[in-house]
Amino acid sequence: MRTRPRRANRCDHRRVTEISPIGLDHVQVAAPAGSEDDARRFYGELLGMAELAKPETLRARGGAWFACGTHQLHVGIADPFAPATKAHPAILIGAADLDRLAERLAAAGCAVRWDDTIPGTRRFFTADPWGNRIELVGATAD
Repeated sequence: MRTRPRRANRCDHRRVTEISPIGLDHVQVAAPAGSEDDARRFYGELLGMAELAKPETLRARGGAWFACGTHQLHVGIADPFAPATKAHPAILIGAADLDRLAERLAAAGCAVRWDDTIPGTRRFFTADPWGNRIELVGATAD
């Protein structure tokens, strides 16, 4: 019988526990050093997220934090930096605002790629200033 070698930091996902996650606190995207102003323009001005004050103990690391509904999106500095071109946050946008946001992004020079592969879901993809994939999804009425 051949067994796979265990990689460092690999956890055993087969264990069942009595713990139930209750939601996401935040998602983080990476950016190169010195990207704070671009983060504020893209996530703050273009996407309309309010910037949050980082705790004093984390400010020296750089980056910026933003409110995203009841959750947060953190832009963290990575050195070396490589954009995430597959993994991505999916940001929920009011259905009435989705087209307007796509137009705003396109007018700012951001590529907007609509995708209809999920029936009943209106969404498009763009990239932040450093090439991270970002999905924008229109909220559906209940």
